[in-house]
Amino acid sequence: MAGQTLYDKLWQQHLVESRDDGTGLLYIDRHLLHEVTSPQAFEGLRLAGRQPWRLDANLAVPDHNVPTEAAERSGGVAGIVDPISRLQVQTLDDNCGDFKIVEIPINDRRQGIVHVVGPEQGATLPGMTVVCGDSHTSTHGALGALAHGIGTSEVEHVLATQCLITRKMKNMRVQVDGALQPGVTAKDVALAVIGRIGTAGGTGYAIEFAGEVVRNLTMEGRMTLCNMSIEAGARAGMVAVDDATIEYVRGRTYSPKGEQWDQAVAAWRELHSDPDAVFDAELTLRGEDIQPQVTWGTSPEMVLPVDGVVPDPDAQETATAKEAVRRALQYMGLKAGQPITDIRPDRVFIGSCTNSRIEDLREAAAVVRGRKIAASIKQALVVPGSGEVKAQAEAEGLDLIFIDAGMEWREPGCSMCLAMNADKLGAGEHCASTSNRNFEGRQGFGGRTHLVSPAMAAAAAVAGHFVDVRSLTENQS
Repeated sequence: MAGQTLYDKLWQQHLVESRDDGTGLLYIDRHLLHEVTSPQAFEGLRLAGRQPWRLDANLAVPDHNVPTEAAERSGGVAGIVDPISRLQVQTLDDNCGDFKIVEIPINDRRQGIVHVVGPEQGATLPGMTVVCGDSHTSTHGALGALAHGIGTSEVEHVLATQCLITRKMKNMRVQVDGALQPGVTAKDVALAVIGRIGTAGGTGYAIEFAGEVVRNLTMEGRMTLCNMSIEAGARAGMVAVDDATIEYVRGRTYSPKGEQWDQAVAAWRELHSDPDAVFDAELTLRGEDIQPQVTWGTSPEMVLPVDGVVPDPDAQETATAKEAVRRALQYMGLKAGQPITDIRPDRVFIGSCTNSRIEDLREAAAVVRGRKIAASIKQALVVPGSGEVKAQAEAEGLDLIFIDAGMEWREPGCSMCLAMNADKLGAGEHCASTSNRNFEGRQGFGGRTHLVSPAMAAAAAVAGHFVDVRSLTENQS
């Protein structure tokens, strides 16, 4: 029998039934919910007179609509100024109360972005199938789980049956060998991969990230990598279980205890691709070849090393590519041949489910320590991914480093990743953002997003323009 990939193993372990049309019925171990994609699902249960199939498999947390300013946050749900956001968060509270779903509410210390809270609380564990009505559920695959986003109708289906009808994906392996240069991070690896294969390169695939660089990443770095797999067109990203995975999970709130822990670890040790497993597609990169990355356009694939120049539409090979570059440059207010380092952000955003964990904040703080943000920067937001991350950062004094530099230290939430709360870009404003998408209007109507790592965002804040972070950190002790 041929060897199995990690994805094949996870699929097979959760397959309830194979169907003649090529789909399968998968059992779902963990269902995460937030306020945006769950209201219609709960209403569907009410209309059908159904109850959730397995209450303890569900965990809810508000994140997209929550305000991040302390003053507005202090009033709880009732204090949310925007009426639509207030209704969204209140509806989640009401639905969780009515259906007895465990929720981490807005002013709970553990509240945060669902894709930060899940792993942090041990609600996401190796070997699980994890779904959420949010495309960046792929983040949780970093723990050796099969995790992907679902639609609102599927949220209702999972609540009612604890199962999901889905089609098996193909297997892709992205192997990153060698070692990363200092100042180059998991975010740069993710953007480099997307720059290579494009935003449709992973369509139809589950991506397994492998190689020496991936094995040497922290769990936070692996989560960043898997988080961005959706931006390469894949529905799921994953990393094999190893000692780092097991140590990360150990002792967390929802993790197994005692004898069950030992049994779980023994099973988790098998969660890797077999040596003779066959992948449908493979991509190999060298870690030392990857430079700090900056997106210049309106898609994550429109990305370049920081020492690059904005492309010329006329140099593209096809009419479609010429038009795509031309439109992107028009929207972004850039010119062909313009150096990336000449782009001057108006705002800086460090946060999101991609880059708001403690490691991300440490990397940003290391750059701004003892420095001030440039006078041209209108606003620099630092938004921790959860209350737990916020408390740890404050215990380490990171908040004071950011505040001393002239940055704003906020409460947890999705914040400026997307224009669903009070943190938004104005039309025409450029933002150095650690989030995951740079689509037109993603961070606010007419806003111009440049995706970067936390260290690169911090460097842009200090310099007032994009700069190779290594030029700021080489001489620091």
